[in-house]
Amino acid sequence: MTKKSRETISRRDLLTSVTLAGVAATTVAVLPVATTPERRKAAADKTGAQTSEGYEHLTTDEATLLETIVDELIPTDEHGPGARDARVVRYIDRGLGGALSGFQNKYHEGLANFDRYCRLAHGTSFLELSQADRVTVLTTVEAGSATGFSEDSSVFFAMVRRHVLEGMFGDPYYGGNHDFVGWDLLGYPGVRTAVTPAAQQRLEANELQPNHRSAYDWETFTKASAQLSLRDPQHGD
Repeated sequence: MTKKSRETISRRDLLTSVTLAGVAATTVAVLPVATTPERRKAAADKTGAQTSEGYEHLTTDEATLLETIVDELIPTDEHGPGARDARVVRYIDRGLGGALSGFQNKYHEGLANFDRYCRLAHGTSFLELSQADRVTVLTTVEAGSATGFSEDSSVFFAMVRRHVLEGMFGDPYYGGNHDFVGWDLLGYPGVRTAVTPAAQQRLEANELQPNHRSAYDWETFTKASAQLSLRDPQHGD
């Protein structure tokens, strides 16, 4: 595999497109993807990477496959925890019962098509592929060149990518960003209802300590029931 193809799926590509309000992605735009399974396993052992948990809307096989995909998109490595540790799949699964309910069939069909493509193109499941072959598969799917999808395969990739970013960097209240690992990765100090001049100076100097509080830990914010809108760019495919 060429260096160019390995860089197609990377933290750089994912993180530079983060557009969550109040969160600046520029602090991690240069973080590389992990290069070897051994390095990633060692980092995962340090951080206590999450394994599959009980899901309500994804089957065990779907969740396991999706966890492996998101782990390739934002892996646990020497820079810190990744999407698996952030419990991004838990965020997606919860969302499929609420704000993301309109994407249930897209996930069921897309994951089945993804698995079928891997077996036809590489002779085995995505889980059994080498890390290099996994990147090849994701690169092909992202480019829209993978066969067997009801729509262009890039549509499926874009949907998963968007929801991975939401689960990685959104408010932990919604099931992802476990232990604030996404906010810590970005250097985001957390929601604050007021910032003193002194705190502003510390923020500009990257010295403001994170408060590790959900927006809903503040009485100012109320929990509203999210309504699905397929035209909402934050939940679009």
